[in-house]
Amino acid sequence: MPLPRWASFRLAWRSLAAGTAGLALAACATTDPAPAGGPVVSSISVVERGWHTDICVRDQDADAWVLTLAHGFDGARYLCFGFGERQYVVERHHDVLTMLSALLPSQGALLMTALRDTPAAAFGPGDVVSLGVSRAGAAGLAAFLRRSTQTDGAGQPVRLADGPYPGSVFFGATGTYDLLYTCNTWTADGLRVAGLPVSDGVLFSGGVMRQVRRVAATQGSVPP
Repeated sequence: MPLPRWASFRLAWRSLAAGTAGLALAACATTDPAPAGGPVVSSISVVERGWHTDICVRDQDADAWVLTLAHGFDGARYLCFGFGERQYVVERHHDVLTMLSALLPSQGALLMTALRDTPAAAFGPGDVVSLGVSRAGAAGLAAFLRRSTQTDGAGQPVRLADGPYPGSVFFGATGTYDLLYTCNTWTADGLRVAGLPVSDGVLFSGGVMRQVRRVAATQGSVPP
């Protein structure tokens, strides 16, 4: 039986990515330095959503600028951010041509999801890993989120569209999406800026989650 189009694309994408993994390690390295270490004072969460990963921050750890992204979402306790290819995730064009064009450098988008409950309650505990971060790490991640968000001439975040479900919204991203810089590469960059030992050049969600689970095992319990 012939494979459906999405399955054929998935196999081709994985094969192409595997063949360029070595190049990705060099091409996707972030220029952001890791923040200074320090005692763990807070936590962030990494969420696996199929092929995609998000980073969630507590509202009290987000700086004033990041909190403006959640304007109108009263009572939000956690803000989750994920990176993606703009045409694919915002305009929801999922035909084969669009999927193939996403392998080339193209505009990115950020999906922010505002949660009133914990990420584990929203996405299921099996898909969420909590990690402890220092004060410097929390500040570094907040700065990374600011730099990742596209702004207009007045310095305001560029809002693209409502997200796919209540409590979510798309913003323009400053970075470009391509074969060597995926949603999961972006997540790994954010975690490193938060001072966590995650390698660069990660293309798939499994690569992120294996590393964060390893880090979590070494940390033990983290602040709620």
